Amino acid sequence: MLRIVLFSTLSCACSLVMAQPAESSTTQNGLVAVYQEALNNNSDLAAERAGLAAQREAIPQARAGLLPQLSLGAQVNDTHMSLGLKQNDTLGIAEGRYKSDRSSQMIQANLSQPLFRADRWFQLQAAKAGTEQAEYQFSAAQQNLILQTAEGYFSALRAQDALATARAEEAALFRQLDQTRERFKVGLTDETDVLQAQASYDTAKANSSLASRNVQDAFQGLVRLTNREYNALEGIRHDLPILPPMPNDAKAWVDRAVAQNLQLLASNSAVDTAQETLRQRKAGHLPTVDAVARYQRGDNDAFNLPNPGVDIFDSPVSQRSVGVQINVPLYTGGLTSSQIREAYQRLDQSEQQRESMRREVVQNTRNYHRAINTDVEQIAARKQNIASSQRALEATQIAYQVGTRSIVDVLDIQRQLYNAVREYNNARYDYILDNLRLKQSAGILSPNDLLELSRYLKPDYDPDRDFLPPDLAKPISMTQRPSLRP
Repeated sequence: MLRIVLFSTLSCACSLVMAQPAESSTTQNGLVAVYQEALNNNSDLAAERAGLAAQREAIPQARAGLLPQLSLGAQVNDTHMSLGLKQNDTLGIAEGRYKSDRSSQMIQANLSQPLFRADRWFQLQAAKAGTEQAEYQFSAAQQNLILQTAEGYFSALRAQDALATARAEEAALFRQLDQTRERFKVGLTDETDVLQAQASYDTAKANSSLASRNVQDAFQGLVRLTNREYNALEGIRHDLPILPPMPNDAKAWVDRAVAQNLQLLASNSAVDTAQETLRQRKAGHLPTVDAVARYQRGDNDAFNLPNPGVDIFDSPVSQRSVGVQINVPLYTGGLTSSQIREAYQRLDQSEQQRESMRREVVQNTRNYHRAINTDVEQIAARKQNIASSQRALEATQIAYQVGTRSIVDVLDIQRQLYNAVREYNNARYDYILDNLRLKQSAGILSPNDLLELSRYLKPDYDPDRDFLPPDLAKPISMTQRPSLRP
């Protein structure tokens, strides 16, 4: 079943990565390598694994109540008795004290076998359903780790690209400020233009500082996930295929999610557990039947035979008994009835939680499907917007040089250009993560998805150089900018 094979799929997929260096990136800073570190070191997953192992013990514990119970016991007693006697001539008793010292030994074995224990049978079924629920939850935790790894990884890349964009904008505005100062010196512009250029540059410089902190925060998130420090990551190439979800039918994805979403499957098992628990509580009104057997072996005194202290019987003495024991619960102070009422409410609670989960899964699946289609459109539109803004900036700068446009126009177009760059990169990362979230919602997310993404990673990725496609990056590349002055 899905919950059982998922973990082995994770391990096999990671092994395949190491066996295919030519097809995908497998360096220590790659996506799959980060996932492997998370798989080995993530404390949340380790806690889920321990919880699953603990829950699995509920099955043998419940089954034990249906199996034979055998016990062996022994007892050793020493008895000292001292009696004061009065003289009785009729009975021929002389005055004095009577003393008696006795010892007894016995061993016994008790065997019982439940013949009819409905409550214990339903307890076993509840344990099986609870274990199934735990297995689904562990598989869901594994999928969640895949998504968390991708979110952490691409959040760091997003932050790096945002920093590269902010630094490129800062450099462009510094260059614009420098040009405006030169124009002011020769009387081609007034001080207002210089102040506006200075204000825009100061804002860009502050934005760069904030973007730098965001990069550090994003990399720190990977430390929490993997317990390892990273200084650089492989970046995603710009030739990553940008395609609608397949199939591009929201209903098909919803149907798959309702059938395979791991959290929803866990909710189904929770309902099964509650149903079996209710049956167990109801069985508390039923009689119980056990087969019992006992074997005892000891000396005369252990069995309280006549003439204590005098061995008139052959020793040791043994006794065997076999029977059937029936217990009918008549009244337990209302405990069983209260437990049944509680079980009904627990069942209703689990059913309501399952319905809430189903609605959430349906909503998320539709939202992610819609988001991917929007991301595809956004990427194309933002890329075109960058090209258009570049041409508009070139034209506006020329117009400013000849005096037909103001510095405000130039600064506005520059702001639009770099906003378009940021939105383009955000749309790319949103597209990647929305695809993974859709697969998680449908219950089909696996390490193979990370393996596929790793084929489009660039080991020598430099955010300052690669934050845009080559055909768009050249006019605003960091390699084209002068050094920033303090």
